[in-house]
Amino acid sequence: MGNSELIKIAQNVFQEEIQALQEISSRINEAFVEAVNAIYNSKGKLVIVGVGKSAHIANKIVATLNSTGTPSQFLHATEAIHGDLGLVQPEDIVLCISKSGNTPEITYLAPILKQYSSVLIALTSNLKSELAKASDIVLDINIDKEACPVNLAPTTSTTSQLVMGDAIAVTLMKMRMFTQDDFAKYHPGGALGKRLLWTVENIVDSERKPFVSPNSSITDVINSLTSGRHGITVVMDDNKIVGVITDGDLRRMLLNNDSFQHLLAKDIASMNPKTISKSEKAREALTILRQNSIGQLVVVDENNNYYGILDIHSILNEGIE
Repeated sequence: MGNSELIKIAQNVFQEEIQALQEISSRINEAFVEAVNAIYNSKGKLVIVGVGKSAHIANKIVATLNSTGTPSQFLHATEAIHGDLGLVQPEDIVLCISKSGNTPEITYLAPILKQYSSVLIALTSNLKSELAKASDIVLDINIDKEACPVNLAPTTSTTSQLVMGDAIAVTLMKMRMFTQDDFAKYHPGGALGKRLLWTVENIVDSERKPFVSPNSSITDVINSLTSGRHGITVVMDDNKIVGVITDGDLRRMLLNNDSFQHLLAKDIASMNPKTISKSEKAREALTILRQNSIGQLVVVDENNNYYGILDIHSILNEGIE
């Protein structure tokens, strides 16, 4: 096959699945409202059941729901038949995913799941299936055909299952007024956790606080800039922050003056510098740095005392963007 033909095949898969999703979207009705309300008002957890490819989709939906405030657990249909049904409690809601709704495991389990749970929700392409008949609520994800060229491998059907799961999760997030701070509680690790949870204090080295006085010599300023390793030093007057001097300020001074022996720190300082509290989120600090096209912020504590220097590279190096 030529390159153009391979590209065309891929594009056709996208188009077929997009069209199927649009058709399913147009059929979303009161059953969806009933399902999300039941999950939202449940005093138990949401148990999601599947077998085969639907089991893989069920696991992903469980992960999405758990991370967005809806306690969920996966139950493999085959394992359920052999003892795992014990995890389903009377207050739980069961969401059973099956394209045909008539696989042997699902046909056998459906009436039992309904009996053991408070509500049984079917996510199926077959509204006349045994699963649909046994369920309290049926979510219709019927498709005309799979994107698979022989119409056998689950492709469009599993995509529709996944997107319906996302629709349920996002709707529940809106109903719960789920915020970034809520999301952060469930994602403490990695770059995402840092972005959501880390404060300025988590990044700043409070032992490295370069400073000079307004009457410090330029030599002292250079030494402070070098020792601080941030490309900036703070001008302190009577323990108060009055200005900053950056490497850029120093270079401009050298360009504009033949000699600097007569100059003092206050002569080249930028007064009233931008500061940030150590308790602010690191992501907020990054926004301030970018909006003002600056590389550093002076960090202060709860009493507005000098705490340290926050460098934009320190934030980026932690994977916070």
